[in-house]
Amino acid sequence: MFHKLVKSVRDMARKNVSRTPHIKPPFTLGDVRKAIPLHCFERSVFRSFSYVFFDVILLFSLYCIFNTYIITESSRFCFLVYMIVYSLLQGCVFSRFWIIGHECGHSAFSNYKCLNDTVGFIFHSLLLFPYFSWKYTHHRHHSKTGYLQHEEFNGPMLKSEVPLIFKHLITNPAARFLFTFIVVAFGVPLYLLVNFRGRAYDRFASHFDPFSPMFSRNHRAQIFFSDAACLAMVCGLYKLVLIKGFAWVACVYGGPYLVQTSLLIVAATLHHTHPFVPYYDSAEWNWLRGSLSTVDRDYGILNRMFYEATNAHVAHHLFPKIPHYHAQEATRAIKPILGEYYRYDDTPMYISLWSAFKECVYVEEDEGDQNKGIYWYKNKL
Repeated sequence: MFHKLVKSVRDMARKNVSRTPHIKPPFTLGDVRKAIPLHCFERSVFRSFSYVFFDVILLFSLYCIFNTYIITESSRFCFLVYMIVYSLLQGCVFSRFWIIGHECGHSAFSNYKCLNDTVGFIFHSLLLFPYFSWKYTHHRHHSKTGYLQHEEFNGPMLKSEVPLIFKHLITNPAARFLFTFIVVAFGVPLYLLVNFRGRAYDRFASHFDPFSPMFSRNHRAQIFFSDAACLAMVCGLYKLVLIKGFAWVACVYGGPYLVQTSLLIVAATLHHTHPFVPYYDSAEWNWLRGSLSTVDRDYGILNRMFYEATNAHVAHHLFPKIPHYHAQEATRAIKPILGEYYRYDDTPMYISLWSAFKECVYVEEDEGDQNKGIYWYKNKL
């Protein structure tokens, strides 16, 4: 019975999906851009802030519900259920703020760099996310997507680099579940702190270290600024702990924060981890081929919560300055041009995540393939 269930999960994860063509695309970035209506590249300050104001109202509305009804609930069971629901909903709102900050980092929020950085800095700092340090590493992720040796985040291992413990993760569902839980729950904080699942550097790297090899000397002042903002946020939370108690802060902020970071690592993993999406080495990689090595996913009701931006990730990698409210229209416009180079998988998120950790263990070239320098995810150790 269990093996049949595993097989059905695997089959569902593979349905309607085939390998991305590995020959060089017959179109250029200019060809793709011409297919997109010009207004999709327009960024409106008024419209961008309208989403911010709505999210602020949503944030405080959920907080008021918590502070008025949930915190006074006497039944421990009901309180736990309500807290889980609150954390999930407020975590989605936190994610909306993170997406706004992400767009600011790409200058997709407005035409004004200072305004973009100000809004992004505030929102990401409130989420304990160092805005400027992440902005620089995230730009490198976009500039080197799909590049085997230089992918900034979640780059794949070669078969020779796989630790022996991964054999247990593949064959033991319980061990794989535990590993998946740890990565999802703590992946983002660990990535920011110690570069977990990040690109390998010649020495210790951290988003909070101004002298990290991640950054140039010209970046250091802004890294200090980001660190100071996150430290101020930590001090503010500590003051709240002294006033309200640890449990109150953990419920109001801690739960939604963990939901937000978990959703972020899930989205980041699934958009770039798929057995039918290639990686390239230096002999084959170029920016366009690398940027096409990503997958649009269907997150169900979460698509609406995430501004419909998460299922327009291909368009985002090609044109990161397109704001989220034009991303779906841009995606529809480029599909006919991209053809088979456009990847979309509507497998449910939880099934996709389980399959990704099972099937995408390392990358290697196909045996006997004449196209050297093209690597695919595999799992047979």
